[in-house]
Amino acid sequence: MLIARQMRSYAWNDGKELHIGRDSLVMGVLNITDDSFSDGGKWNTLETAMKHAKDMVEDGAAIVDIGAESTRPGFTSLSAKDETDKLMKILPSILACSPVPVSVDSYHYETMDAALRAGAHIVNDIWGFQYDDGSMARVTAEYKVPAVLMHNQDGETYDEDILESMKKFFDRSIDIAVRAGVEQDKIILDPGIGFGKTAEQNMEVLTRLDELTREFPFPWLLGVSRKRFIGAILDLPAPERDEGTAAVNLWGIGKGCSIFRVHNVKISAREIKVWDALNHFNQEN
Repeated sequence: MLIARQMRSYAWNDGKELHIGRDSLVMGVLNITDDSFSDGGKWNTLETAMKHAKDMVEDGAAIVDIGAESTRPGFTSLSAKDETDKLMKILPSILACSPVPVSVDSYHYETMDAALRAGAHIVNDIWGFQYDDGSMARVTAEYKVPAVLMHNQDGETYDEDILESMKKFFDRSIDIAVRAGVEQDKIILDPGIGFGKTAEQNMEVLTRLDELTREFPFPWLLGVSRKRFIGAILDLPAPERDEGTAAVNLWGIGKGCSIFRVHNVKISAREIKVWDALNHFNQEN
């Protein structure tokens, strides 16, 4: 049985709206990093970044997600200033020509403030507003934009059932958001597959994902693209995991997820479009 998805509409530019819930949405990854696990160094110039963003939209991306710091396992962190400097060399040009909303992947509130001031449309925070003292939440509230709050933790050891721990994390994130003035209908949640979890824990979270989507009535984003647990199943390197990614995304639709963050937009967008068409036909007949 498919889990019902939460419906939202977000105004993002000159009266345009992003509709979440009825149809599944693909978020295309634009890494302008040098060291991302899958595509580091490929899109880190203005010319290559703009072309890749354009190609992803043509392939079906409803959102472009731009990140200037790798968050792969063992990544080298950037200072907020270095991340902001790198991002702002490319973000304004992407915003000037993008026909879809642009989200920014950062946990530094200083970087996010600069991005939102430049016109970015969505916050994507891999620490769910829990990296700092609430500054990221306050910046989000100031600009009145939607925010993706992802589950994360240092290490892969849990003192209790992993889903119970995740529920407490999301309770804290939502509380931080609301206290800062973020409207609840602008909150999107992400289970953080591949962050603070072993391959087995990732599988458990995915199989029990409906426990989270039922308990927290928000739109859910799923980011499994080319993750190591898919590579372990298929015995394939990161660039060859796109079909596996698409398969997990279809699983995520059944569990109540609405947005799917991927590197290869074309493959996932096509598979998701067929799934949605069949689902809509089934509901209407």
